[in-house]
Amino acid sequence: MTSNSRKTAFNLNSKVSGCLDLYNQVPYRIATASNLLALDRDANVKHITHLDTRAIRVLLNIGSYGPINAADIAYQTRLDPYSVTRAINGLLKEGLIQAANDHSTSRSKFVELSKAGIPIYQNIANYMAKRCEDVLDGISDEEQTLLMTVLEKIELNTERMLAQNAQTLKDNGGTPTRDQSEQIRWFKRTQKT
Repeated sequence: MTSNSRKTAFNLNSKVSGCLDLYNQVPYRIATASNLLALDRDANVKHITHLDTRAIRVLLNIGSYGPINAADIAYQTRLDPYSVTRAINGLLKEGLIQAANDHSTSRSKFVELSKAGIPIYQNIANYMAKRCEDVLDGISDEEQTLLMTVLEKIELNTERMLAQNAQTLKDNGGTPTRDQSEQIRWFKRTQKT
């Protein structure tokens, strides 16, 4: 582990026994990095668009994988379905995406970039490529490959854990939230592939 000044800046609470050293907790550290990488916190992204992180992530998925429906975006991003639907509705309202099929007759509603959304997507995607280079600066190709392998394992383990927790809740007579029910479906879907 690198010598990070944050690690030495904070001492564990001496008044509480068994304190959790957050600096050494992988999920916590991933969440911290995720907070730093939030797209709407980046001044360059804010220069490209006023969209929030959720809307940008949904727009990126529509541009990269569209036409695509909300369920597939939720699965790809692991955002809760309600957030994806809100982002899609906002992007439709702003004219950055459009229906890719007849939403009045089709159960699965696909969306794609509109003419107005294409240049915003391209600008964000181009910046994302540069941003990726900056974030990975000083990390060897071998380390990057290992990082991607480890992140995939962490994602799959986390998906399994959340699905099992939601299933246990359900098995014990509880009512999982929509998001927790979606976690069960995601896990089952992942197991099929």
